[in-house]
Amino acid sequence: MAIVAIDKLTKRYDGGAEPAVRDVSLTVADGEFMVLLGPSGCGKSSVLRMIAGLEPITSGTVSIDGRVVNQVPARDRDIAMVFQSYALYPHMTVYQNLAFGLRRRSVPAAEIERRVKGAAERLGLTSFLARKPHALSGGQRQRVALGRAIVRDPKVFLFDEPLSNLDAALRVSTRNELIKQQSEIGITTIYVTHDQVEAMTMGHRICIMDRGEVIQVGRPLEVYGHPANTFVARFLGNPPMNLMKTELEGADGGLRCRVAGTAIAIDGRFESGGANSVILGVRPEDLYELPAPPGLGPMAEIAVRVIAVEPLGAETLLVLASADDAQEFIARVGRQTKLAPGDRTTIALDTSRIHLFDAASTRAIPRRRS
Repeated sequence: MAIVAIDKLTKRYDGGAEPAVRDVSLTVADGEFMVLLGPSGCGKSSVLRMIAGLEPITSGTVSIDGRVVNQVPARDRDIAMVFQSYALYPHMTVYQNLAFGLRRRSVPAAEIERRVKGAAERLGLTSFLARKPHALSGGQRQRVALGRAIVRDPKVFLFDEPLSNLDAALRVSTRNELIKQQSEIGITTIYVTHDQVEAMTMGHRICIMDRGEVIQVGRPLEVYGHPANTFVARFLGNPPMNLMKTELEGADGGLRCRVAGTAIAIDGRFESGGANSVILGVRPEDLYELPAPPGLGPMAEIAVRVIAVEPLGAETLLVLASADDAQEFIARVGRQTKLAPGDRTTIALDTSRIHLFDAASTRAIPRRRS
């Protein structure tokens, strides 16, 4: 196992007007499962490839267990990488694919057999060892790719969107398998994805990137509950956080703002940042049909018109517009809702769960410590 530290890592491609990766610093603890999350083109795969030694570094350093490896060839970094495309040899059997890297390193035959059979048993591949990749399902091929990494017994696992080629059901089962294997093996893992469900369910911590920069790092529920800015608030969450521009105004010695014509008291819950123009954020699950469940925070009632109803089985999404049609937002409610498009109703907003962002910088306005 190993600690991976990257410091001020930058990558500029020839002809690029801006760096693809800009001053990224991040430390991955020994045995940690770190997820790099962000939209396509944000630089996360470039970071992974620089860690692996597959991409030259423009500036900054990559260290493994305190040793700077910038000039160390990829084959000597003791890293195993699993790609989106599996990269299996089609003319080789599963056994031969699993053993290939070990044979290239002149590992003794008895040790190769021990490692291959151990990995195959762990991944449920024992009965497929004589098959070739074309005779396997997508999930089985992905397990072979994972097994090829496991037999290496590396210090670090690197995964570059390994599940994106799988269908929904296989993606869930293979994701669960990866979680199980990483927990049992405990090898330091860096996993790249644009899928927030993968990030939330798999990562010990997640690192959210945008335009080549690190925006926020933290445990999944911490980042979900306390987004650093409106980009994180919108990117993490499905449906994303509702964001509504508003103005802070004084009222009875305190502050309030208006959303869809409804006054919402702030009551000193946020640090005073001097911003008057703010963006109020509320997660869809913090909007309720009336009567709202007991035990919640202070509620604000908003008159709305139902634009669309999207039943998902266990829950229903309501696409809503304010009474004056000036704002739209989404509520996540129970499957028993009787609302239909065109209905006018009132929903309740749990004001204890709101978020405020500076409208100019889009950064979160911190909550006061209780």
